[in-house]
Amino acid sequence: MSAVTRDRDRALGDILRGMGRVMVAFSGGVDSTFVLKRAQQELGDQVLAVTAASETFPSREFDAAVALAEEMGVELLKTEVKELDNASFVANNPDRCYHCKTGLYSHLKTLAAQQGYPYILDGSNVDDLGDYRPGLQAKNEQGVRSTLQEAGLTKEEIRQLSRELGLATWNKPSFACLSSRIPYGTQIEKWKIDQLDEGEYFLSKLGLYQVRVRHHEKLARIEVMPEEIAKVVEHRDAIYAKFQQLGFTYVTLDLQGYRTGSMNEVLSDETKRKVIESST
Repeated sequence: MSAVTRDRDRALGDILRGMGRVMVAFSGGVDSTFVLKRAQQELGDQVLAVTAASETFPSREFDAAVALAEEMGVELLKTEVKELDNASFVANNPDRCYHCKTGLYSHLKTLAAQQGYPYILDGSNVDDLGDYRPGLQAKNEQGVRSTLQEAGLTKEEIRQLSRELGLATWNKPSFACLSSRIPYGTQIEKWKIDQLDEGEYFLSKLGLYQVRVRHHEKLARIEVMPEEIAKVVEHRDAIYAKFQQLGFTYVTLDLQGYRTGSMNEVLSDETKRKVIESST
């Protein structure tokens, strides 16, 4: 591991100790698990993990996060958010993530005040700054701290450090809200979320590591890592049968492969700029 990574990890420790008492927005993913573990190391029992059940995240992800926090011996608060009650979120315009994160972070802010925690931490890392993420503005507005960004840590460094700490999440695939699979301007509905959830779970059970199913009404567009495209083709009959059962008429394989934020590729730089400015 490089000296730079070591220095950044030490900087993270300094930041956490300076806070004294923190609440961690904990999803059970690579980043939030690392934040939680390092906070536990630096602050002991002055750490509270909060895990939110959500209509746009699989229940198995919630259950896994709860089990992981309990295994780590961190105090855990379970809560719930209802994104589908928010008309601005359901409309699924390019500022969707801003409305989702505003609802989540304002809820956590209330919980933190009730529980006596002066800081709320999320798991955003330096790599997240390179993509179109209007939710970052909501984070800033609600005063949520991204200590991984503050310490300069990248995703790859977080995986390396997580492995060294013995965290089982070190090589966990990246995951995002299932609504991010639905094209902007297309209303988010629970039945679509359920289709995506079941479709991605089926693909993962075939042994595919990183999977996204993009929802284009009757068409499902599958993204996997380029080196796993052949595996999808190998199982194409079973995949088509399953996705037809889920309600899709057409099933396609994206030859470009998995990439973060592929639904943002239709947005112009001008649209992105206007969304960000309208949120400030």
